[in-house]
Amino acid sequence: MPSSPAQSVACICGDDDFSVKQHARQLFQQWCDEVGGMDHETIDASAANSGEALRALNRLREALQTLPFFGTGKVVWFKDCNFLGTDRTASAQAVTESLASLAAELKAFRWDNVRLLVSAGEVDKRKAIYKTLEKIGRVESFVALSFDSKDWASQAELFARRELRSRKKEISDEALGELVTAVGPNTRELASELEKLSLFVGERPEITVGDVNAIVTRHKHSRAFALGDALGDRDLPRLLRTLDAELWEIRAKVDKDKSVIGLLYGLIAKVRVLLLLKELLAARLVKPTVDYNRFKAQLERVPSDVLPADKRYNPLAMNPYVLFKALPQTERYASAELVQAMELLLRCNQRLVSSGLDDALVLQQTLVQIVGTPASRGSASTPGRQR
Repeated sequence: MPSSPAQSVACICGDDDFSVKQHARQLFQQWCDEVGGMDHETIDASAANSGEALRALNRLREALQTLPFFGTGKVVWFKDCNFLGTDRTASAQAVTESLASLAAELKAFRWDNVRLLVSAGEVDKRKAIYKTLEKIGRVESFVALSFDSKDWASQAELFARRELRSRKKEISDEALGELVTAVGPNTRELASELEKLSLFVGERPEITVGDVNAIVTRHKHSRAFALGDALGDRDLPRLLRTLDAELWEIRAKVDKDKSVIGLLYGLIAKVRVLLLLKELLAARLVKPTVDYNRFKAQLERVPSDVLPADKRYNPLAMNPYVLFKALPQTERYASAELVQAMELLLRCNQRLVSSGLDDALVLQQTLVQIVGTPASRGSASTPGRQR
């Protein structure tokens, strides 16, 4: 049995609830297998108030002091602790004092045949208990992915590849990009979709774009991209059908966070992406390609000092697969048309907030002006390629 606390104490924490629970479960099982025996304990450390927190801490002390019945070793898992942060329960004086006392006890504890695993949500790194766990053991922190993270897409791709390797599956780069774009920065949802994909392909070792399109559920942020994709493809019938579906959800209040203004801002973001790609192509910082890996490599070589610091206007801060899918769409618009589209969307925004006109009608009229009618669509895009 290890005698060093560095080998016997671990804290797995962070606001990525899924990753914290998954890694804690894996480490607990690994330690149980290494230690052997039947004396391992799991203590529920999720507390609704200070009284429950104190009872959980008392049970932890008892578990650490109780020797293994068969004399081999013991693993104690202080599971789902929610009072190591700064909330009301964690800030209660009795809890604060008990945690400080526990920190001192852990420093003096003999770890000859006991291992301690603490899994928790967000933690306050200023607390003595955190500093002690970090000093005598190891701390692993998992931060939840979000659209605000510059590299969320890369982190999501790494997570997906690790999950698939554990299932002895591989995935093409384009399929991986499609998956991450469809699901977004949510590890729990990604794991669920990867489970579905693995079952769907059966014994086949590699997952393709077709598999992703066939089985993966498009989450709401991805469904919002459908409107922008129809705009980028300059497909007016599909654009208006998609808009009707989005407006129906708004009126029916299927998604309370969705609004007409939100749809408009999504379209503005799409046109901005097309303009940025146009500029990158014109400056020869990227070249047209149908290979996703080559496109990502080109983006990585773009000097950061030639791009704006504001991530809304910085292609390197965006999901590279979204840019890759928009790349061929740049051929459907001239730069002047995209500039005019931004002006039309700005006027649309002003009309939506200041006039009493029907929101749907205002948005429909704007999109028809941008895309053009199906009959004139080809003639509208051809001059753009010639200029």
